[in-house]
Amino acid sequence: MCYHTGAPSKSDLKNKYPKKKITYENDKEIFHVSGFSRPFLPVTLNARENHIESARWKLIPFWVKTEADAAKYANTLNAEGESIFEKASYKNYILKNRGLLYVTGFYEPHQVKGSKVSDNYFIYAPNKEIMTLGIVYADFLDQQTGETYPTFSIITTPANPLLEEIHNVKKRMPLIVPEDRQDQWLFANRKEDIQELIKPYPHQLGSHQVYRVTGARNEETDRPEIQFPV
Repeated sequence: MCYHTGAPSKSDLKNKYPKKKITYENDKEIFHVSGFSRPFLPVTLNARENHIESARWKLIPFWVKTEADAAKYANTLNAEGESIFEKASYKNYILKNRGLLYVTGFYEPHQVKGSKVSDNYFIYAPNKEIMTLGIVYADFLDQQTGETYPTFSIITTPANPLLEEIHNVKKRMPLIVPEDRQDQWLFANRKEDIQELIKPYPHQLGSHQVYRVTGARNEETDRPEIQFPV
């Protein structure tokens, strides 16, 4: 599943999307971040389609009332596309609350026969350009502090042939939204149309083995060389 990503800097987003209003503040590229740290990452939400703003990874539904409870809430880093209209955490949001997460790539495990630990691979666009992943989101209100911010889950699909080989146990991949389908993803308003867009990515991707970020503990992994081939 997609629990580890890289993200572009504010400057890179400005260069690629000069017509969008960018309020995402991080002007440093993120080379690796784990979803389990609940980071704020750059997104476009269909409520504000001309903006790139910050949203926090891990969707928090409306019945969670405080930040302390949000931290303990079930793992909603990923949302399975096939059941997203039925699962309690997502069914109230998927029809109206969709967005795009901007990434430089994502990390997936590969199980090696006879090994107790998995290898890791970094997957990216062949030209190394920014990619967009499909997300479902919910605005979270901490009723103790009054703080409000958007939260999201990355939608996943069955693996395409490349990810079947890499992510060879669960055989899943994030929903990659091509540029020519971004508006369709943001503005579709029928269940059938949304389901039609939740498909394995049909185009070419680049990939190579990298440092094992899924096993990293108490070390800094947000550094350029973390994406270098090993």
